Amino acid sequence: MQITSSLDRILTPTAIALGNFDGIHRGHLETIEPVLKWDNKSTYKTVVTFDPHPQQYFTGQQRQLLTPHSERVIILEGLGIDQLILLPFDCELVKLSPEEFVDRILDRQIQAKFISVGADFRFGNQRAGTATDLVALAANLGIQTQIVPLAIDGDSRISSSRIRAALLAADLQLTRALLGRYYSIVGTVVNGQEIGRSIGFPTANLKYPPDKFLPRQGVYCVRVDTPTATQLPGVMNIGKRPTVDGVNTTVEVHLLDWDGNLYEQQLIVHLHHFLRSEQKFPDLAALTNQIQADCKAAKEFFQSQSI
Repeated sequence: MQITSSLDRILTPTAIALGNFDGIHRGHLETIEPVLKWDNKSTYKTVVTFDPHPQQYFTGQQRQLLTPHSERVIILEGLGIDQLILLPFDCELVKLSPEEFVDRILDRQIQAKFISVGADFRFGNQRAGTATDLVALAANLGIQTQIVPLAIDGDSRISSSRIRAALLAADLQLTRALLGRYYSIVGTVVNGQEIGRSIGFPTANLKYPPDKFLPRQGVYCVRVDTPTATQLPGVMNIGKRPTVDGVNTTVEVHLLDWDGNLYEQQLIVHLHHFLRSEQKFPDLAALTNQIQADCKAAKEFFQSQSI
């Protein structure tokens, strides 16, 4: 899949899904679906989003993302998207009027022939343009536009903020319902302190994107994809490891009944079930006993899922 933030390197013409797409949840998937179904084979199926996230630009604070760019690439490639355009969200883009944004960016540079947007999409200086305005402005340039209704789960709309709240509550059932898949953490295995190995439970210490949104700290039942195997059962700890006086938040995965070398390999960790909150134990012996209990509980959970 082509990935670019340079408007001079875009594959054109395009059929685009336009929005922030943090999480690529069920609502986002419904916005992307019309692009995948667009039947003009001469156009590149493209997702257009903004970098940095508009809220980060206006607040000046790092925004934690459900799907950092590296994770979006994995998901979008799996969907069959040809191209991801990361529009630089800067002072120049912010100053554009809705008319200028459609004419200069969408028509002349991206050469969009078809646009799909969510019903709540806003654009242009002061967010003056609505999805309905986009339809009219694009039509004047011969561009077809489809407005996708907001996706609903239960009594509320599906949104990235709702998913964040579910993750902080460790409500993985709701998270999965809103996303349409298990929440995942993608990272590269790096050297750690090897405390787990010293007590008989070797762990893969993950280096994940600094802007990745992490769920509630604690212990999770997970399934892990490695470069050579998929859906390996495991236990993951997210936290500061208070028993060994840890300071920084770490993400560590122990694969159940598995042995091998994972250093420098990329893992995709899918969160299935929350076991317990992180806690401090009086010594390593007590920690070891709890890890044994966690592994036993994880095996029982996965066995119950296979029945």
